[in-house]
Amino acid sequence: MEPNDYFLIRTADELRREVENLSPHVAVGFDTETTSLDPYGGRVRLVQLSAPDGVRVIDIDQFANGNAAQEEALEPLRRLLAAPRPVKIAHNAKFDAKWVKHHLGVELGGVFDTLLASQIVSAGDADDRHGLEAVAARYLDERVDKSEQLSDWSGELSAKQLEYAARDAAVMLPLREKLIERLKANDLVRCAALEFECVMPVAALELAGVFLDAGRWREQMAIVEKKRAVLAEELQNMLSEGTAQGSLFENVRTDVNLDSHTQLTAALKRLNVPVPDSTRNWKLQPLAAQYPVVATLLEYRTVQKSLTSYGANILDEINPVTGRIHANFHQIGAPTGRFSCNNPNIQQVPHAVEYRRCFRAPEGRKLLIADYSQIELRILAHITEDQGFIDAFNSGADLHRVTAAQVFGVPLDQITKEQRDFAKRLNFGVVYGIGAQRFSMMTGISLADSEEILRRYFATYRALDAWLRAAAQRAVRERTARTMSGRLARFKFDPEDRQAASLVQRNGKNMPVQGLSADILKRALRLLHDKIKDTSARFVNIVHDEIVVEVDAGEAEAVAKTVEDAMCAAGEEFVTRVPVKVETEIADEWVK
Repeated sequence: MEPNDYFLIRTADELRREVENLSPHVAVGFDTETTSLDPYGGRVRLVQLSAPDGVRVIDIDQFANGNAAQEEALEPLRRLLAAPRPVKIAHNAKFDAKWVKHHLGVELGGVFDTLLASQIVSAGDADDRHGLEAVAARYLDERVDKSEQLSDWSGELSAKQLEYAARDAAVMLPLREKLIERLKANDLVRCAALEFECVMPVAALELAGVFLDAGRWREQMAIVEKKRAVLAEELQNMLSEGTAQGSLFENVRTDVNLDSHTQLTAALKRLNVPVPDSTRNWKLQPLAAQYPVVATLLEYRTVQKSLTSYGANILDEINPVTGRIHANFHQIGAPTGRFSCNNPNIQQVPHAVEYRRCFRAPEGRKLLIADYSQIELRILAHITEDQGFIDAFNSGADLHRVTAAQVFGVPLDQITKEQRDFAKRLNFGVVYGIGAQRFSMMTGISLADSEEILRRYFATYRALDAWLRAAAQRAVRERTARTMSGRLARFKFDPEDRQAASLVQRNGKNMPVQGLSADILKRALRLLHDKIKDTSARFVNIVHDEIVVEVDAGEAEAVAKTVEDAMCAAGEEFVTRVPVKVETEIADEWVK
């Protein structure tokens, strides 16, 4: 596109005419320029819409100046943005959708997101980058200059800024064509539609934000800091035992750098702890019951991590306008399609009640905490068609108790809590391709016993065993894995590297299960977004198989039923051989 192939719209008549010209198109390029990255701290300055005959650059400042007639003049634009057609092609459409919803009061309809499409096509290739510059270069061999992106969009706009804004919208049209070719060629159209439909729900989630009780949080941090100091002192005393022997001075303590693998290993060995080749938590965990110093170290690390990841700095993330935290959710945060989150990561707030209770409903509101019950195991039952799994779920029996009975050879009514917990870890471990060695480390049992338990497990669930073996072999042979939605993961590895091949086998088993769980959650978000649109309910958080909704207390019961129904409906679109179950709780705080 040449720099002068754009039309700057500043009057109501121009806007109405150009919207009429754009409306018949199947798709239009779409972009916005804003005066801030925070929708609550800035305004939309430009809206750019492109068609093959050029770009319309709409100066929103000419319409949003408090004049009612001028505000009314934006109605044609609002209708175009909300309509399912033409499809709006945008790169990272979630960003633009948030601004349009907050400042223009309209939800974006009909989206093609070139960022998400690029991620879907790349199928987890870590070498690919997905910024607009990288995507345009990869698919169009075209350079996109982003130097004006962070310029001042609040005042008089330069010709260079307007040209930049127009180019960003214009490149969307050819980029969509190239990405559609790739999506079709790789059978990824259904997966892409699932992602595109989820853009608006995620934009709404980020706009709503979550309420954090700052006073409660400060109290909790003070308690945790005190606990860390006590544990650090106790740990140093335990680790230094025996080091003062032979010293000229009594009670001399040489502190160990608790972050140093070398120093920590040496100190533990002095205490005759059989330290494995790594001091990572999961490697040390089996030693905790026998060696108090290891148990104290693991407790110290838990407290330390909670302070570094979720300390007082999280309070800086509270938006001064809304008084809420507006985290950033990445729709494709992992090759499986799972979400990730940052600024801050509210998906990984510690499960302990003392942390979760700080995230609460404001006065007059309630939280609905809804999560899928054993969704990954139900998916496994469906895709493996293992009759033992299917029968357990269809009968309403407790799968973990059934598994424990088979593995331990004990009648169902005599299963202990410890045996059930053991079987639960086994069931969920299988989803992640757990082997005998890892299971031995997790549980503290011998490798021989671990191998025997896994042998009995797979003898019980033979179809499951066959599917897992086939999935692992296929991942190594074809270097890919897929979910039922068609989502694709590609694997790059050296087949001569046994460790790399083993990782691919594990991912080949896990990706179709975990990926489908992510697909189901995204489908649920879309269904639920449409159903709660006219209520007081808003998404405030999502954590893998859990959705947290905030709602007026008076509507809580009705919305809870809506949430449960929508989540079940989403699951049942994919999982049909066993029932899909959702557990919902109404609470004042984010605790269950």
